[in-house]
Amino acid sequence: MSCIGTIIPITLREANDFVEQHHRHSARTSNDGGKFAIGLRVKGELVGVAIVGRPVARLLQRDPLTAELLRVCVSPDAPRTANSMLYGRACRIWQAMGGRKLVSYTLKRESGASLRGAGFVAAAEVKAEAWSRPSRQRTAKAIETEPKIRWERELPA
Repeated sequence: MSCIGTIIPITLREANDFVEQHHRHSARTSNDGGKFAIGLRVKGELVGVAIVGRPVARLLQRDPLTAELLRVCVSPDAPRTANSMLYGRACRIWQAMGGRKLVSYTLKRESGASLRGAGFVAAAEVKAEAWSRPSRQRTAKAIETEPKIRWERELPA
């Protein structure tokens, strides 16, 4: 047990319900690419979650040892270090599963301090690109129109 809380396994549904309630700009993840989810419990209350899954970027999906931190979300009641704690534990779990790399994204306007604190490095700036195609029309959400930073962390064998 950590001095600030306990990391627990949770279902993807539980994690997505938490994200739906507390994330400031992202919605639920698609469960079809989910690998695992963890929560941070403090004094019996769930105050944060992390969801790890198949990378959204098609080219990153070619490497089965690469996963993506799809969501990390904490409530206002979470301790200040909760994000970094969730990132760090997600890395250790993926490494224990045989994974060698984790990627995640932040909006360009976000600092990425928690990712840096967990050993991630900024690897690339990703331009905002519409997901709509003539064969698959969709209206872009505001968040999809913003540039992002891709963060990566290589994990030792």
